Amino acid sequence: MFLKVLALYFIILQLMENKTIARTLRLLSQLMELHEENPFKIKSIANAYFKIDKLPFALKDKPNDEIDKIDGIGKSLAAKIVELLETGELTELNDNINKTPDGVVEMLGIKGIGPKKIFIIWRTLGIESIGELYYACNENRLIEAKGFGLKTQEEIKNAIEFKLAANGRFLYAQVEAFADMLYAQISEWLNKTEQQPLLAFAGQYRRACEIIDELEFVIGAENASDVKNKLTSFEPLSLIVGEDALITTTNTGLRIKIFVVDEAAFYLEWFKQTGNNEHVEEVLKLAGQGSFASEEAIYSAAGLAFIEPELREGLDEIELAKTNKLPTLITYEDLKGSLHNHSTWSDGVHTLEQMAVYCKDVLNLEYFGICDHSKTAVYAKGLNEQRVFGQHQEIDELNNKLAPFKIFKGIESDILSDGSLDYSADVLKTFDFVVASVHSNLRMDELKATTRLIKAIENPYTTILGHPTGRLLLSRAGYPIDYRKVIDACAANNVVIEINANPLRLDLDWRWHRYALEKGVLLSVNPDAHRTDGFHDTRYGILVARKGGLSATKCLNACSLVEITEHFEKKSIALR
Repeated sequence: MFLKVLALYFIILQLMENKTIARTLRLLSQLMELHEENPFKIKSIANAYFKIDKLPFALKDKPNDEIDKIDGIGKSLAAKIVELLETGELTELNDNINKTPDGVVEMLGIKGIGPKKIFIIWRTLGIESIGELYYACNENRLIEAKGFGLKTQEEIKNAIEFKLAANGRFLYAQVEAFADMLYAQISEWLNKTEQQPLLAFAGQYRRACEIIDELEFVIGAENASDVKNKLTSFEPLSLIVGEDALITTTNTGLRIKIFVVDEAAFYLEWFKQTGNNEHVEEVLKLAGQGSFASEEAIYSAAGLAFIEPELREGLDEIELAKTNKLPTLITYEDLKGSLHNHSTWSDGVHTLEQMAVYCKDVLNLEYFGICDHSKTAVYAKGLNEQRVFGQHQEIDELNNKLAPFKIFKGIESDILSDGSLDYSADVLKTFDFVVASVHSNLRMDELKATTRLIKAIENPYTTILGHPTGRLLLSRAGYPIDYRKVIDACAANNVVIEINANPLRLDLDWRWHRYALEKGVLLSVNPDAHRTDGFHDTRYGILVARKGGLSATKCLNACSLVEITEHFEKKSIALR
């Protein structure tokens, strides 16, 4: 809703400076261009933006009847300026904003993308938010559009990352490289300063939270006060001494905290700064304060099994640790195959063979599931029935060539508005597995979204429910669903739920993994890769899967080739 009054965000009557008026007119010209209004009128208003911004006097100090006499400002523009000065609003601007999707208006604030490109992004590609645009850049979708190339796509992606970072919140994947570099720099500095210092990540980053707004480190040193004093001159950061830690904020908005304690207090401090408040308080009630030789010793003193950092969120992990029922968390090495991936058959960058060979030779996996987009996804070159047949022929040839490695015939079938899939049963039965996903008509209330998903889940050909809420972290919340009803439907229909490993999605949310597992629903960590590099996103899916308590025995793509073949065949036999 706030974007619907965007016209007012800089239009404050008492502060109606020339720059404010100029920017208002600029926004109006941009929106008019998006709606393909009179090009001469657009050019006139755009030119006025530059002239007004450079005027040597304030328009608010001019009599209203003299404004139209200023060079480059005629009666029509003068009337708009007077309206702004007198009311703080511009009716024509509000009208244009009201007929433009919020996200499209917001795109105009991204550096390097003008109205012409946004028009194509909106009208041709059907993208209506910054989050969708960023995801489209990751999927390599922009280069298919007229006037866009790989370089432009990367520039847009970088500009969006800069904009998203402005609020001080980051995806885990965005922080990772910086965090590792900073850890190495601190470690090198410490080793020159101290004998065998202790250094570790803590907080959100160590718990592998999907969103990071603070990067925390703990240092244990023989002379803690000396290290703390010297850290204020640590060149990579401008650290200041806070109440309990050295703190700073990077120029991109990421807060950093470094806790420095005596070596003997390191493990207790590391524990305190890792778990959330509820977890830490509950464990320390049982363990007491003291000097501990390891984190394991803290949990042992509390009478608990060791709890992995990812699980320390104050949910049910302490009760599970009391009864020694904590899951053995899945690792990346447990995975035997990769499902839900795309190729040049739809909107991928690499060919089917290149994607398969990468899985086989680089990742040493046993199988690969191709799930190019279905026919409704015209924007992504979705496969019609004839192209499905052509792809299946290529898969048969590649399976002969790459054996014993196996390519499974999959599809990402769009869930239509009424919950049906976009192929007939005759086509759906030709696939080894079907990932059913929502990609269109995302504006739904909880009842509509839940009903739509459940109908798709009840389709006998649905194998996996893809990215269940359609969320894009930091930019699109996703449609609301009744998680319990959706998960219960998956349990009743033997449908697997995807943990989409793309760092922007990480959907199904880890907070609902436990419920799914309790109901006997298998989860599948899928990269949704559109290029060979995309396979490495699987790691982020594993991190949130661990937060959700997933073990290898409950993960579909941790199955061996023999096991997953049996799984798919059982589903197929049940349909005969």
